Amino acid sequence: MKSRWLGFAAAAVCLAQPQADLVLRNGRIWTGAGGFVDSIAISGSRIVAMKAVGPRTRVVDLGGRFAMPGINDAHIHFLSGSVGLSQVDLTGACKLEDMQRRVAEFAKANPNEAWITGRGWEYYCFPNGRLPRKEDLDAVVRDRPVYLKAYDGHTGWANSMALRLSEVFKGTRFNGYGEIVRDANGEPTGALKEGAAGLVARHVPEVTRAQKVAALGRGLALAASLGITSMQNASGSADEVGLYAQMPHTVRMSVAMSSGRATAEDIAQWSGLRARHETEWLKVKAVKFMIDGVIESKTAAMLEPYSDGTKDVGSPAWKPDEFNAAIARVHKAGFQIYTHAIGDRGVRMTLDAYAVAGPGRHRVEHIETIHPSDLPRFAKLGVIASMEPIHADPDTVDVWSKMIGPQRLPLSFPWRSLETAGARLVFSSDWPACITLNPWRGIHNAVNRRTIEGKPAGGWLPEQRVSVETALQAYTAGAAYASFEEKIKGKLEPGMLADLIVLSQDLFHVDPMKIHETKVLLTIVDGKPLYDPLGLQR
Repeated sequence: MKSRWLGFAAAAVCLAQPQADLVLRNGRIWTGAGGFVDSIAISGSRIVAMKAVGPRTRVVDLGGRFAMPGINDAHIHFLSGSVGLSQVDLTGACKLEDMQRRVAEFAKANPNEAWITGRGWEYYCFPNGRLPRKEDLDAVVRDRPVYLKAYDGHTGWANSMALRLSEVFKGTRFNGYGEIVRDANGEPTGALKEGAAGLVARHVPEVTRAQKVAALGRGLALAASLGITSMQNASGSADEVGLYAQMPHTVRMSVAMSSGRATAEDIAQWSGLRARHETEWLKVKAVKFMIDGVIESKTAAMLEPYSDGTKDVGSPAWKPDEFNAAIARVHKAGFQIYTHAIGDRGVRMTLDAYAVAGPGRHRVEHIETIHPSDLPRFAKLGVIASMEPIHADPDTVDVWSKMIGPQRLPLSFPWRSLETAGARLVFSSDWPACITLNPWRGIHNAVNRRTIEGKPAGGWLPEQRVSVETALQAYTAGAAYASFEEKIKGKLEPGMLADLIVLSQDLFHVDPMKIHETKVLLTIVDGKPLYDPLGLQR
């Protein structure tokens, strides 16, 4: 009789256990929880125990391929990046002639575009380290305004017609954060730093809602092809959140609202959005601040002068007491806080403000340089170090390194130093303010700190590189923690969301210098195949 009851009990447990819809077997699956398994089962949108396999379960043989949790890009500007996919792309064009050719070809192919817009140019690609000039663009397009953002989004490049239509002349004043770059005679050169770029950008025709929806479709397809299953949008407005709310369920999004001055009216609006958007697909839980700019244009706030022979130290976008008060207001309202801080002074001001406000899983974004005494403060304050390995690509840091100088260079993009000091690392792309959205290029940089060709010899600051596991954790479980979602994603364990990817190579066994060659063979989001170029699901 006892054995009969045991049999009934076992049958009841089997019936209670959800049957798997899909099983991936015969793989090398990194769970993100410190180990590997060879098979994984999915029921609906969740990962379940392997004992849930039943007669209706579909089984896919991975053939020994490597799989892992989906990539969570923890700092992205998805709408602007998606819109940019249909504009002039200067990424990788590192000769002025190449940039001019791309602009001319785009203008010819798009005769009805009132403005020629785009982005992607890099500071070190211009002769003698100078900034771009209006004459460079006038040489190829004179009859229409042209406005192109730098790859990092912090400097604009306009032709003469764009300046004229925007009424940016010799006598034009700009008193905000940034600069109209001028020649020796006081004439605008065509380069505009930080907020001054808005003098031209505000005249660019608004992208229609229909165009934005179409652009997001292109962006979602690109994200799926790269294995990106979650994003944390590091800027936002009510309109942008509304667009994300209507996106197909192919990527999970957490949005940080753009702060402005963080008035009571702002906080009330953000609180309303937070209350309306709290699902596994879209959350509004954070606010984004800017404390400084970037190294290349000397707008990042530094503790000591830049190493270019000037006395420039960069200017913070806020006065310390005003910044502390704004951070405190947003913290009190229960929001997580992101702060863009690239210079060592900017990083210190941000940590100081967080120390006053109190714990809240707040984040410092970028941290391209830091004073040694501030390294342990991240762990002490519980602040997340949110960084982009793609920004430290050795092929793009020439101008950057010269501005920093040899004394500050050892703590440039200090991933390993922060990790050693106990900080929680989170990695991302900052797309489109980067040379590529591709996370495998970012992981390559994090692990190797060398150019793809292996030059310069010995690598660029190899002491700051991290292990493969650290890099992957920063793009998965670490990123999930950064958006308060560590209990539902970032790992492949029973009960977690079934967001996972299959890759062309095992990142733990491949030659590290070949990590950038990684391709995504299968992207599964919410338990459903989304991108499957090899037909593994067929």
